[in-house]
Amino acid sequence: MTAKPSVLITGASTGIGAGYAERFAQRGHDLVLVARNTARMETLAERLRAETGVAIDIIAADLANPAERAVVETRLSDDARIGILVNNAGTTLAGTFVEQTTDDIERLVTLNTTALVRLAHAIAPRLAQAGEGSIINIGSVVGLAPEFGMAVYGATKAFALHLSQALNLQLGPHGVYVQAVLPATTRTEIWDHAGIDVDTLQAVMEVNDLVDAALSGFDRREAVTIPPLHDVGQWDAFEAARQAMIPGFGQSRPAARYLADA
Repeated sequence: MTAKPSVLITGASTGIGAGYAERFAQRGHDLVLVARNTARMETLAERLRAETGVAIDIIAADLANPAERAVVETRLSDDARIGILVNNAGTTLAGTFVEQTTDDIERLVTLNTTALVRLAHAIAPRLAQAGEGSIINIGSVVGLAPEFGMAVYGATKAFALHLSQALNLQLGPHGVYVQAVLPATTRTEIWDHAGIDVDTLQAVMEVNDLVDAALSGFDRREAVTIPPLHDVGQWDAFEAARQAMIPGFGQSRPAARYLADA
């Protein structure tokens, strides 16, 4: 792998994905951009080529479509130049769980989880064999907070966090770094999918601020980066409490509170 590995970014036509493309191009990395909107990617690629001189390939693909996703998977597994995957593509839905259609929910789960895990699996064996490389999975603080009421979207983001942490433990000894990035409210088009005017929301983070913070965490090799969380001690305490429960899971008898004679 070269000193400056190529970076494949999904959902790269706008928002967080486009922000990552800009920042990695400025760092001198060649790019592979993946999204459905070819015109937007061409416009972005033309500007970044002119500004930075990096090489940029474009793959038009709907990652919820198995055949189109397979093209991206093959590129990740076969192209040894790609050393960083940014799993950013995702969507959300308007309405509550009972208001959403089954087909829309299935597409959401496919894009936010199936595509994410398949792309990670496409590149991980090659990176582990090479002994280097990175996978960045874009989650959300919603995955930590069912109180936000985004049932399916939040569940997919909890999946992204768990997968990232587990892969970091498994792949880390092989030289592969896996980072979960958990944005909060960020000024992207995902709010249009939720039927919400982002300008009516408070404490909205700009994309460039989000990506810059996430890349600061990337450079520090943080397993989990939460750009809007100012008190990192809260996350440390959360993780400590979670890990403290693990020894208690190995029991042959139910807890006393569940026994009839307790």
